[in-house]
Amino acid sequence: MITVIMEKPTVNAPHMLQSAALLAGGAVLCWVSAVHPAFQPVWMPWDFSWGEYLATAFATLWFFRGLAAAAPQERLPRWRVISFLLGLALIYIVLQTHFDFMAQHMFFLDRIQHVIMHHEGPFLIALSGAGETLRRGMPRWVRRIADHRFSAAAVRLLQQPVLAAFLFSGLFYFWLIPAVNFRAMTDPLLYFLMNASMTIDGLLFWTLVLDRRPSPPARVSFAVRAVLSIVVMFPQIILGALMAFSDRDIYPYYNLCGRLYPAISAVTDQHIGGIISWDPPSMMSIIGFITVLNFYRLSEEKKENKTAPTSSPQVA
Repeated sequence: MITVIMEKPTVNAPHMLQSAALLAGGAVLCWVSAVHPAFQPVWMPWDFSWGEYLATAFATLWFFRGLAAAAPQERLPRWRVISFLLGLALIYIVLQTHFDFMAQHMFFLDRIQHVIMHHEGPFLIALSGAGETLRRGMPRWVRRIADHRFSAAAVRLLQQPVLAAFLFSGLFYFWLIPAVNFRAMTDPLLYFLMNASMTIDGLLFWTLVLDRRPSPPARVSFAVRAVLSIVVMFPQIILGALMAFSDRDIYPYYNLCGRLYPAISAVTDQHIGGIISWDPPSMMSIIGFITVLNFYRLSEEKKENKTAPTSSPQVA
């Protein structure tokens, strides 16, 4: 008779304590934000969001877990660690501090918020190439969800080059349709959906473009990635120019809610916002293009080093 011994799943007590501490911290922030909103420092949430807090808090936790569990040859260089943390911090700052309140009362600050969570923050996170580090630090059940064929199929679909470029520019346009923008700024659920969609789309696009690996295993070639980085620049230039050179107020929400700086007129606010929607995104596209070319150069050098014949020792 053979006795089968079922192995009990191991419980990682330190990891559970870390997760519990993050949840407790979120509960405190939620309570303070709801009960004492006017007495918080600027770095505290103006309007606490569990979704935004949990996404950034657990991404940070899993990243440090992954770093701690990495073998010496798998550890990220310091600059890539800084790139990941800086990108995550920028997204958190514009979404979960008093900057969010300011962005709801000035159009040009709203544009800064969107540029950071759609371009600069995701760009820095993608540049870090921290995917494997994050995966290593995730709990097993989260890894199973991430590795599931449906999750992989969804990412493959959203990172098809044409669709990725369309979504990247299209979402920027969609949330700036005056009627849509007004509704999103006055509806908390739509406001969260707007911010979440912009951030997630930015991450999907820039992780596709800034993949440092050759294809395969990368989804597309370096040439396609370079083209993607440049092609999304032109729709954003057009949109920014339309706002920057308009002689009328297109977005009345900011007059309704009250402007943070009354000395700045509605049209001037919109002109500044148009320039912000035009210039920094274009700069990020050019930097992305140069970065892809550099990744291609490094990949070719690595390939040449592998295929270079080794000189045999001469016998005297």
